[in-house]
Amino acid sequence: MIRRRHRGRIRPWRRLAAPVAFLCALAVVPTAPAFGNDDPVDKALSEIERARGMVIDSQAKAADGETAAALDLARSAYLDHFEYAEIPLRLRDPELVLDLEFKFAALRDAIEAGASHGQIREAASAIFDGLDDCERAITKTGIAAPLAAFGFSFAILFREGLEAVLLIGILLSSLEAARAADYRRGLGWGIGAAILASIVTFVLAQTLLSLAPVDRELIEGTAALLSVVVLFFVSFWIVQRLEHRRWMEFMRSRVSAAAAVGGTLAFAGLGFTAIYREGLETALFYQSLVIFAEGLILWVVLGALSAVGALVAAAFAILKSGRKLPLKPLLIGGASTLLLLSVTFAGNAVRALQEGDLIGLNLIQGDWARLPIFVAEVTGIHPTVEGIAVQATLLGIYVAGAIWFFAIRPNMERRRPQPEQVIG
Repeated sequence: MIRRRHRGRIRPWRRLAAPVAFLCALAVVPTAPAFGNDDPVDKALSEIERARGMVIDSQAKAADGETAAALDLARSAYLDHFEYAEIPLRLRDPELVLDLEFKFAALRDAIEAGASHGQIREAASAIFDGLDDCERAITKTGIAAPLAAFGFSFAILFREGLEAVLLIGILLSSLEAARAADYRRGLGWGIGAAILASIVTFVLAQTLLSLAPVDRELIEGTAALLSVVVLFFVSFWIVQRLEHRRWMEFMRSRVSAAAAVGGTLAFAGLGFTAIYREGLETALFYQSLVIFAEGLILWVVLGALSAVGALVAAAFAILKSGRKLPLKPLLIGGASTLLLLSVTFAGNAVRALQEGDLIGLNLIQGDWARLPIFVAEVTGIHPTVEGIAVQATLLGIYVAGAIWFFAIRPNMERRRPQPEQVIG
């Protein structure tokens, strides 16, 4: 049984210190040389972005039936801009440059032949992927991007895993209280099956997404938006706490039912349903993180392995030694980090849908507005009005909710007259 210890009052705003500091660190930690016109790498990055914008405009012109204008934009994107990026690129990956030349040619051929909008969008999508690869080839990863990938990966697995550990603790204590016979073996089989099923879910999702007969941008945007929705509803601390209580009540009822039925299979089903829900969420979040952390997968893996180590220690402390961990701050900190991750997914979702020509795009002019690609993809901050607006709105909702739940509502409850005061 987990007992709560009453401690001194913690100021509500201190709970937000860690996620706010983390967000600020992303903005101030140096990641790559500043953009300028003297460095050939900086010049190449600037020209790649200009080429990207012209390909997007070319798509729009082609969709409006302006074939000549679309063709001029596609030619200019390559001849007037991407060619300036070829010098530093050829020194690093000449095959990548040659491959992208063919992709630009394929786009021009599709426009000139009067291909369908879907075919032109597919050719443009291939160019976007190639331009991203070019940026990765000449951009340093820096410090902020790996730290963000590591931190998000750790937070996903640790928060979901910590809740799973708490569920297991409640199951064990409830079954012991019910004096259910031979429950440990069945429960263990169910938990193991749930972990295996979560891994299979992730691998299967990766495979299906790679084989799906739809645009990659649509897949990426849809996966990211789904993750944002799930994170929005389950990670904000007060929503998670209420949902956690409902889940606990549900699990206690399942314990009673399994104890009444008895048998290994009933307890295996109990363990599976308790843990797979957490595993399904984890698979979904990692699916989106892997999509937008290309080139930083090592840091994602290291974050997951670190979370496994931390979970083993937490499980031992909770289930074996009976120690009282600061569970509420841990859950709040993990949930806050995941809320920041949802802001990242939202920005990347908008970017993916824009590159697929599914929503409008208005670029923020100036190299100052553009982050190095590794940082941009792991934070979701891209230089478009639509992406920044969505991220700012989502972040504003979280800040307003935090102010309400941590400051305004507690203050209102403290000022509310007590029942005895009203009677008197």
